Amino acid sequence: MRVFKFGGASVKDAAGIKNVYSVLQTAGYEDVLLVVSAMGKTTNALELVIKNYFDKSAELQSSVQEVKKYHNEILLDLFEDESNPVFTAVNMQFSDLEYFLAHNKSPNYNFVYDQIVSYGELISTTILSHFMSHMGIKTQWLDVRNFVKTNSNYRDAEVDWELTQKNISKNVKGKILNITQGFLGSDENNFTTTLGREGSDYTAAIFAYCLNAESVTIWKDVPGVMNADPRYFENASLLNQISYREAIELAFYGATVIHPKTLQPLQKKEIPLYVKSFINPLLPGTSVAKGADLEPYMPCFIVKRNQLLISLSSIDFSFIMEENISEIFALFHQFKLKVNLIQNSAISFSVCVEDKFGNFKDLNAILSKKFKVDFTENVTLYTIRHFDEKAAQTVEENKTVILKQVSRETMQIVTKES
Repeated sequence: MRVFKFGGASVKDAAGIKNVYSVLQTAGYEDVLLVVSAMGKTTNALELVIKNYFDKSAELQSSVQEVKKYHNEILLDLFEDESNPVFTAVNMQFSDLEYFLAHNKSPNYNFVYDQIVSYGELISTTILSHFMSHMGIKTQWLDVRNFVKTNSNYRDAEVDWELTQKNISKNVKGKILNITQGFLGSDENNFTTTLGREGSDYTAAIFAYCLNAESVTIWKDVPGVMNADPRYFENASLLNQISYREAIELAFYGATVIHPKTLQPLQKKEIPLYVKSFINPLLPGTSVAKGADLEPYMPCFIVKRNQLLISLSSIDFSFIMEENISEIFALFHQFKLKVNLIQNSAISFSVCVEDKFGNFKDLNAILSKKFKVDFTENVTLYTIRHFDEKAAQTVEENKTVILKQVSRETMQIVTKES
């Protein structure tokens, strides 16, 4: 079996859905499992619904209606006959969403987030599955929550591999096009969980691992994995081949083409991962597999914006030792700040972090009792794998460099725009 993953950009409108059908005509669809994301910017639109649910109840209904309207327009573009059962199926999904909004009693933001945001994937796959059937392809729609079982760490759930393996091995049929949702799972109480933002790639890897798949293909609007984000760097080049090890390094430093957790299960079973273009499906794209670390060999640039640079120093000029550092990291873990760079000296300790849950203010109040805390907001972290002098100059040009760290293969530079 082959596993294909289509992201939000590939199914953002009726033309995108039709293009997925065309890609399947080219690439084949027998013994294929499709993992599909929410359509376009639906996740963002549902995040607004969540915000309004907690903060602006007067605007809640209009934000739900926006999501409904967007999907209804796609339905009307795809299906001429409004008596098609897809209309009823999608309406039922929205009824379930509205029932949850009306009856939920939990004040837990992360729990509510997962229950609401999941409707993006459930609706997109419902529409896609009905369209494939409409076009004559026999499909099986799978509710991923019955397959991927997790703990109850809402918004960043961990997979129960043993249970997940059992569910997938027993219930996924071959010789048919299977369609399921990315990003989602469920806990032991059958409440919806999510695997972290961009978790659809990870879902594809979970299914591939459990099915001993032949390959995973991530279909994107780019020709493959580039050595840099074309939005920030001119003349970005296509990488033809990346080893698992190098891809894990790139993902660890924040390359957004491949989700960090996606690669480990694939590497364990040596399942190749292809990143290909849904615009030009016949192009070879990039393969992530055993073999050369990087082909062609060149510097690779990773950009992480909206970072927070925190510098801690001891109030009495004493050394910052192991016990201090372990205490600091325990607090980072507690407040869910992701550390992307570490630099320390005898009496100071600097980290570049991502505060995606907005917890730094509370953390700072605790740190300030024991340390002198300096911080700079909205810095950019550049990571250059296989750097050379020219690559460093490209990054540093017209910027103020606040911190630089160099190891054998990797250079990291924290900057503020000049």
